[in-house]
Amino acid sequence: MIDEPAMTAEPKPLETGLMKAIVRERFGSPDVLQIKKVEKPTPNQVRGVLVKIYASSVNAADKHDMRGASLVIRLIGPLFRLSMGVRRPKEPGLGTDFAGVVEAVRNDVTQFKPGDEVYGVVNAAYAEYGLARESRIALKPSNTSFEQCAAVPIAGFTALQALRDHGHIKPGQKVLINGAGGGVGTFAVQIAKAFGARVTAVTNSENLDMVRKLGADQVIDYTQEDYTKKGESYDLIVEIGASHSISDYKRIMNPKGTFVLVGFKDKIVRRLLYFIVRSRFASRGDKKFTFFIAKSNHDDLVVLKQLIEQGDIIPVIDRAYPLAETAQAIRYFEEGRTRGKIVITRDHDTDKAAWSDPYTPPPGRGTSR
Repeated sequence: MIDEPAMTAEPKPLETGLMKAIVRERFGSPDVLQIKKVEKPTPNQVRGVLVKIYASSVNAADKHDMRGASLVIRLIGPLFRLSMGVRRPKEPGLGTDFAGVVEAVRNDVTQFKPGDEVYGVVNAAYAEYGLARESRIALKPSNTSFEQCAAVPIAGFTALQALRDHGHIKPGQKVLINGAGGGVGTFAVQIAKAFGARVTAVTNSENLDMVRKLGADQVIDYTQEDYTKKGESYDLIVEIGASHSISDYKRIMNPKGTFVLVGFKDKIVRRLLYFIVRSRFASRGDKKFTFFIAKSNHDDLVVLKQLIEQGDIIPVIDRAYPLAETAQAIRYFEEGRTRGKIVITRDHDTDKAAWSDPYTPPPGRGTSR
């Protein structure tokens, strides 16, 4: 008897056609955002992974990319890896964070295959599908939803790199995090605790209980008191917003202390340039001042995945909006009252929001540190 040759499965052809996406043709307010049907992308040599997006989240960079920074920052943006176009948006899409399922890959992609549940960053995440670099995605944490995972990448990268790479955090250090109630801040509090630090969290009155539940050892309501005048000193300060002068920060830093700036609330150009110039002089001596822009990468996504699966990080979600209401989501973000992150959800089967319940940390985290 002669055996017939084994049948081999034919690769599923990639479906082409149109998809829904948020686009804009000019800089401006959320009013410039439109939901349109555009051509579905296909994997290419640079971004070799096509993902079906189930959720994305709003970042400060999305707001600046939508409105367009001043002409000066658009011109010097490439120096800081910011490429947003000068007269009009360089690309019509918007958004970066995502969580979803791999739809297709190029032949040279080795770490992922169709059907894998992944998270990370993509090009133009406010859409049904997006293209990602293999080096900027990872398998998503097994114990969290797509919505929670979509809240992690940029804010998680920023918090992790601020504390570990630029703050050189060590167990037992006194760490102050100003802006602890926002997207980066909620991750920073939890990551600092996971590294064994004693954390003081600065936020507004509405977020005090939340940051306590996230693990903060001490909380300060900045609407009631100035944390730079309490007489406390810290080994590491993570500042999200640059709300005080460099001399104020130096006064509350321990010898050999480190100050890490991770963002600006407003007047981004002037404050950025001012900080860079002043910090060069302020860093002379035993106190270090630094500013950085987070780098998206696979390895840090794996670290964040491990922290989430261990229970050391719980992504905090304020609100969820369907894709068609992305403009409303960014309007809410611009109000400056966000607790944690805002997510944009997508149900590919029903054309409705996949998830819409607000999420806040439970009273008990369920794990010991």
